[in-house]
Amino acid sequence: MDTVRGLEGVTPPNDPTEGGVGEATPVVGTDERRMHVRAYNHWVSLLKGRGYPQIADLQPEGIADFGPHSVLLDFSEGIEDPRVQYLGAALRDECGLDHAIGRISEVPARSLLSRLTDHYLQIIANKAPIGFEAEFVGTRGHTMMYRGILMPFAGPDDSIGYIYGVINWKELVDGQTQAKLDAELEAARRDVPRATVPAPVWADGPSAEYVPAALASALADQLLQARESAAAVRAADTRSRAALYRALGRAHDFALATNDDADGYARLLVEAGIAVQARAPMTPVVKLVFGADYDKTRVTEFAAVLAHAARHAVPAGGLATFIDGYDGGIKGVVQAERAVRKPAPKPRRADPIADRPSIARVGIETGAAAGEVVVLVARVAADGALDVVGAVTNDAALRDRAIRALA
Repeated sequence: MDTVRGLEGVTPPNDPTEGGVGEATPVVGTDERRMHVRAYNHWVSLLKGRGYPQIADLQPEGIADFGPHSVLLDFSEGIEDPRVQYLGAALRDECGLDHAIGRISEVPARSLLSRLTDHYLQIIANKAPIGFEAEFVGTRGHTMMYRGILMPFAGPDDSIGYIYGVINWKELVDGQTQAKLDAELEAARRDVPRATVPAPVWADGPSAEYVPAALASALADQLLQARESAAAVRAADTRSRAALYRALGRAHDFALATNDDADGYARLLVEAGIAVQARAPMTPVVKLVFGADYDKTRVTEFAAVLAHAARHAVPAGGLATFIDGYDGGIKGVVQAERAVRKPAPKPRRADPIADRPSIARVGIETGAAAGEVVVLVARVAADGALDVVGAVTNDAALRDRAIRALA
């Protein structure tokens, strides 16, 4: 059974970040995840401050990266049987199509395309991108694992008029063949020299043709998943508490992973052009996950949440539950972390004029207690004497300035 999420991964049934429906399914590999993320990032890049991207800005036939794995559905004539306006070559070949199809109703059963189009009504209901992954037995009798995403585009009235879907897959083989392939792959991996120059950290964008070496590590894969969740938070229509908790949870998991791969973390920071901050060690983590251009106030708050989680040794996968059980949620965590960081008040200095000799004694009523400092305001009389005209007892700043003037 397919698992559908608002662009997120599989989460436990009772997890407060749960944002989808269906059953947990095997996680598809990182190549499929990267295509999924790159497609979503392309969709975000077309938003331009609108609720949905304009269909005129989408050119699937010109996207070398995931265009062949995509389909564009047109709802201008109704949602019951939308038109297939574009079908990528890879999807066409997988379906075994030797002719054009014009409607959803013409999609071959038990094809990958049917798995993708099964979910298009979810987009209409949720009004936001939806990711899904599952496995099924295809028309050739082989088990296939796939991961896909459906993204809404605006029609003439700025409501959802089109849906653009991208799907990637792997066809599984029998155990004996898989073992042979694994052995050959391991042998080939040992024979390939390691790259000495790190590649760029983020291979998104619609025409990326390679996966950077820096993204081959487990740490970078965790960063990739965290960025996927953060991208959902940044989308205007998916700013839910569940999506935010999930994104922070994955950012926390990534922060924990950096402790086991300090060199890899350092490379990621250098490649992203993000400086280490000794006083705010979680700020670089937040910038890596949410983007260096993310709102500064939110970056500071999210860094405080991660720092508080580290202070309380929250385990991997546990931040969402930690926040959900905290009085005040995220704001409560931020306030608690700021209270811990707030420097202790300086001890009040002893009265600096307690030992100064008195130059005169005046008996007037000021209402002040014994030992308190009072500022007297006096006027010089014609004979040189001082006529006291008042006393100031409730102005601490004036009192402190007067004391400093006597020093």
